[in-house]
Amino acid sequence: MAVQSITTTNSNLPKNLFQLVPTITSLLQRNLKPQENTNLKDSAFLNQFSSLLNPELVVQVIENQTSPYHSLFFFDWASNLNPNPNNYSHSFHCYLAITDKLISHKLFSLATRLLESHNKICDFTVGKLINAHGDLGHLKWAIKLFRDIKRRESGYCLFSYNALLGVLIKGRRLQLAWGLFGQMIKEGVVKPDVSTYCIMIRGFCQAGMIDHAKKVFDEMGERNLFTYNIIVNGLCKKGLMEDARRVLDEMLQSGTCFPDAITYSTLIDGYCKKGEVAEAMRCFNEMSERKVYPNVLTYNGLINGLCLNGDVDEARKMMTKMRLSGLKDNIATHTSLLKGYCKAGRSNEAIQHFREMIGLGMELDEKCYAVIIKEYAKLRLPDEAIALLREMRVKGMSPVVYSFNAVLRCLLEMDELDRALILLKQMPEMGSYPNFISYSTMICGLVKVKGRMQDIEMLLNDMLQSRNRLDATLYNCLIEGYCKDRNEERALQVCQEMIDQNFVISLEVFEVFVKELFAKGKLFEAENLFEQMKNKGHIQNINSYKKILDECVG
Repeated sequence: MAVQSITTTNSNLPKNLFQLVPTITSLLQRNLKPQENTNLKDSAFLNQFSSLLNPELVVQVIENQTSPYHSLFFFDWASNLNPNPNNYSHSFHCYLAITDKLISHKLFSLATRLLESHNKICDFTVGKLINAHGDLGHLKWAIKLFRDIKRRESGYCLFSYNALLGVLIKGRRLQLAWGLFGQMIKEGVVKPDVSTYCIMIRGFCQAGMIDHAKKVFDEMGERNLFTYNIIVNGLCKKGLMEDARRVLDEMLQSGTCFPDAITYSTLIDGYCKKGEVAEAMRCFNEMSERKVYPNVLTYNGLINGLCLNGDVDEARKMMTKMRLSGLKDNIATHTSLLKGYCKAGRSNEAIQHFREMIGLGMELDEKCYAVIIKEYAKLRLPDEAIALLREMRVKGMSPVVYSFNAVLRCLLEMDELDRALILLKQMPEMGSYPNFISYSTMICGLVKVKGRMQDIEMLLNDMLQSRNRLDATLYNCLIEGYCKDRNEERALQVCQEMIDQNFVISLEVFEVFVKELFAKGKLFEAENLFEQMKNKGHIQNINSYKKILDECVG
């Protein structure tokens, strides 16, 4: 490859060495192709910088390259300087920089070979490789790397332990993580540090295994603020507010670390979601007493709690207080207010506030639109709701499926069945896809009208193709629909399918269907259906079903 030369002497180089970074970057880009690892024989254009190298400059150059091959080329050149007037050698930070660069471009094998060739394979660098493989779901590779480094370092590999624990928990392999954690403690070669405990506690909290999280938390020795905040968050998400409060009190009593705005905000949000706004306010006042300054999340948690209670006027006062403290309200603040107006039955004010938000140029999100769409549906204003759904699509947003479901229910309640059917079919082009509730709402609505079974069967086919399965309610709706259409044969098929799938035919639907069978003179079919239901043994009140059958036989 032809190397483009430049005439730069040391006297012309910038006094600040870090000003060399763009110069070197430009040379690398002009003399090398971006996607290949070029032979070092083409590195003569870099020799002018030999006497200026130091580890900080090398790290900056490596991090500044868009092509990892340029970073590697520069790293390799600096590793093999000839001449080397200042006896330059890479620091550990240089190795970390090139490893991070290669890993960020998924060049794992290249990173591993480089570390091995320089004898820099260690617990810390392998921990980085484990995390990188874990991020891509390469669980087997992560475990293999861990086993290799554990054998190589005779078990002294805390970083790799923590990395693999994090990977296992992220991959929802909690049993494996729990086993590895137990193995670490049992072997006792390295002791878990605060990071180890935090990884385990957060993993169990995220999985809802709060008892396991509490056990790990209770067993750890040294705790920091981050650890306390993780367990408080986990307890609050489970609604265990008394336990969360006890943890905060323990922090205060320990004197080693004190609750911060995150701790209090988490507690306030937890209390508010349980409807315990008075307790949330006590926490808020306690923050002021302890000179812990509320942040936007703190105020938003309180505002949301007040709005959930329908106390929107107090919520507005809290927003004013928030503004006076120098904090700016955001879309979450106003979405809570919209919900508060709706909760309090003040629909007109909710809609007016929504329009004011648009007028102020606020960037509304899907949640904000969903509140007003649902309210329009409740007010039986489907045209306004559909207009907002279309507006969202124009703005590049995908409406959440429950917004469509609210409008579908509204249309069905207003007996606008065809409009509801059209809206359901239009959902994909409007940025959302029907879910089980969409289909079941539509099917159970159509069943009430005679002569719509063809539409229902079409919806059933779409529903099954999208991998939704029927439940007992839908099966009962179908039987009812076929009875209305006087199609007892198809109704019998659905009954049989229900029985085979261990679903229970409701008493009301059984009565309607048995009467239909008797009217058609199909006594044997009715009795056979009852016998099958009885033999399955799933029906608690079998005598009520027998009574219906006996009354028909009369």
